[in-house]
Amino acid sequence: MFGPVPLKVSVISDVMCPWCYIGKRRFEKALALVPDIKVETTWLPFQLDSTLPAEGKDRQLYLSEKFGGAEQAKEVYSRIEAAGQQEEIPFAFDKITKSPNTLNGHRLILWAQENDRQEEMVEALFQAFFIDGKDLSRIDTLSEIAGDAGLETEAIRRRLESDEDLANVSAAVEQASVMGVTGVPFFVVDNRFGISGAEQPETIAAALMHADQTRSLS
Repeated sequence: MFGPVPLKVSVISDVMCPWCYIGKRRFEKALALVPDIKVETTWLPFQLDSTLPAEGKDRQLYLSEKFGGAEQAKEVYSRIEAAGQQEEIPFAFDKITKSPNTLNGHRLILWAQENDRQEEMVEALFQAFFIDGKDLSRIDTLSEIAGDAGLETEAIRRRLESDEDLANVSAAVEQASVMGVTGVPFFVVDNRFGISGAEQPETIAAALMHADQTRSLS
């Protein structure tokens, strides 16, 4: 017998977005609240700052330019740290020395889908950046992270050194903009409903239940 058709959820997210990490944790809690709904998740790319150079930018300079000074940045990130603690994410923003261009990180997430390892790849990238402070602009670092997520390190290194799928990832980032996505995380449920932001698990679960109940009527 065939099982129920999965409810498809696309998560539009960026590797360097702390609220996306928080949103991932809340989404996982939401899934636990609706165990009878089979959900198929796909992670899609977004770039908070596509102007960052391939080699990245000094973190303090980036934050100063983005928020207007170190004190303003500290205030913003203290609120994020508090939200992270509620989700058991030990953000270590002080360890981050460089803000990366995330196109290569998104290539890893795309390639991880070939082996059904997207969840592992997204988690590995978030942990590497936000907890370990690793430089995601370095191909060596990204290759090691890919290995941690279950992919073949040397094969990934070779792919990263090429232009493979750069155009496809850029096009997907542009598609999110065309859809009207201006902030992430953004959840697209059953290609019909959108959830903007890192909502509480109960809110996400309610949206999943509504989508599941109404898709049989459509």
